[in-house]
Amino acid sequence: MNMPVETLVDPIAAHAQALIANLGEDPHRESLRDTPERYAKAMRFLTSGYESEPEDVVGSGIFSAEGEGVVLVRDVEFHSLCEHHLLPFFGRVHVAYLPGDRIIGLSKIPRLVDLYARRLQVQERITEQVADALMKLLQPRGVLVLAEARHLCMAMRGVEKQHSATATRALRGVYAHDAQARQEILSMIKEK
Repeated sequence: MNMPVETLVDPIAAHAQALIANLGEDPHRESLRDTPERYAKAMRFLTSGYESEPEDVVGSGIFSAEGEGVVLVRDVEFHSLCEHHLLPFFGRVHVAYLPGDRIIGLSKIPRLVDLYARRLQVQERITEQVADALMKLLQPRGVLVLAEARHLCMAMRGVEKQHSATATRALRGVYAHDAQARQEILSMIKEK
């Protein structure tokens, strides 16, 4: 029996279909038939961070500062794909900055995290990229970014450690050289 020839719209779908077949499955089986297109759509979403720059996601969300206190946005959830295995890693990012002359709309900080998380990544780079973007956009007196994540590339394969977590941090400005200022932010992050 001849199977109808499918036209896959997204080129990623053709690769997904070939992957399914090369793994020994029938890509034309009922429950797998639409998987290549679903996979392509998911990958386009999960890597949509390549389509924008920080200025695009922040837009007009930068304002004159009206105070000198620290700004902390805690527990920003993120999901990303490890660039080494294309497996997910996920966790939380805490972002603090000490304003100079400008502040950013609070919703823009999670948007910056998503921008970088929706790329093929390593956790260390996301942490640094968020810090660098805030320094460039705001020129604050300091930035501290702390990311905590679980990596499925460590849990599902390799060392197979399901409960391990990784923490990374990026320090800019006052937080890079003033231990007391840095400790104040780290204490605020721990407060719930």
